[in-house]
Amino acid sequence: MKRLILFRHAKSDWDDPVARDFDRPLNGRGEKAALVMGEFAKAKGIRFDMVVASPAVRVVETLNVFFTGYGEVIDPHWDRRIYLASTPTLFDVIRDLPDSADSVLMSGHNPGLEELVLDMVPDDGASPLREDVEVKFPTASIAVLDLPIEHWSEVKPNIANLASFTRPRDLDPALGPGSR
Repeated sequence: MKRLILFRHAKSDWDDPVARDFDRPLNGRGEKAALVMGEFAKAKGIRFDMVVASPAVRVVETLNVFFTGYGEVIDPHWDRRIYLASTPTLFDVIRDLPDSADSVLMSGHNPGLEELVLDMVPDDGASPLREDVEVKFPTASIAVLDLPIEHWSEVKPNIANLASFTRPRDLDPALGPGSR
């Protein structure tokens, strides 16, 4: 059994005058959400052996703040393929994970992460959480997927069980839509 934890980067600062999207930093609300999600992951006992992440500035900053709340740091493996990746590319990244890691935290971007959940979890009406993801996978949200596989190379569509899906607003309403 493998576990894949998908963590979308927190809210970024669209007002920052950076030249490239890749360099966009978090805003204050994003920093707060990343901290709250780290504290939540720690409290819920969400564990992972490895972190693989997009090297975009907003993901790097999200993970730094998340680990502050989590109380432990696991050095990420930065994989440029995750930056704004499509689901076929994300499947390639997952298939390349080492089998020594049973639980992996992947941090990246939408629409890729949302589409990955929708591709991996069967659309058979059995998962109300999947329906929540289908509505929206907001910034700083965490989806935990359980995979009945022994090797990451075996990952494929319609194989996962969505064990949990948590949005920052589920933990703090001030982090919901429309709040600054």
